[in-house]
Amino acid sequence: MKRLLVSLVIVLGSVICVSAQTASDADKEAIKQTALDYIEGWYEGNAERMERALHPELAKRIVRTDPKSGRSNLGQMSAMTLVQYTRSGGGKQTPKEKQQKDVTILDVFENAASVKVVASDWVDYLQMAKWSGHWVIVNVLWEMKPQPK
Repeated sequence: MKRLLVSLVIVLGSVICVSAQTASDADKEAIKQTALDYIEGWYEGNAERMERALHPELAKRIVRTDPKSGRSNLGQMSAMTLVQYTRSGGGKQTPKEKQQKDVTILDVFENAASVKVVASDWVDYLQMAKWSGHWVIVNVLWEMKPQPK
């Protein structure tokens, strides 16, 4: 009886692990394309690409800590603000040769994904959801890269 129970636990555990790793190639490609629409849209000043990548209720946040007081505050940006910054050409100021856009899919489970984007001056951690059949960015937590001294 004990062997049967152990075998059952092993089989169920294997099935659960396999099902967690079943993101289709099409989903992985769509996730990557969403991340590229986001970062390339920024660099191009292409508000349409940026807007296509974002859920309308996106929250983009950064934690900033005052070096003197040690106090942290939370900076936030909405989808609308990010699209407007993109439209105004903020990303176009980055020279082509410095436009880093490394995309790494960290995890995918069902309709949720975590993606890391390394850009020229910052790193974004994107949380995506499959929304009405396509992948969109719901949350972004980002951090500036240290400035060279």
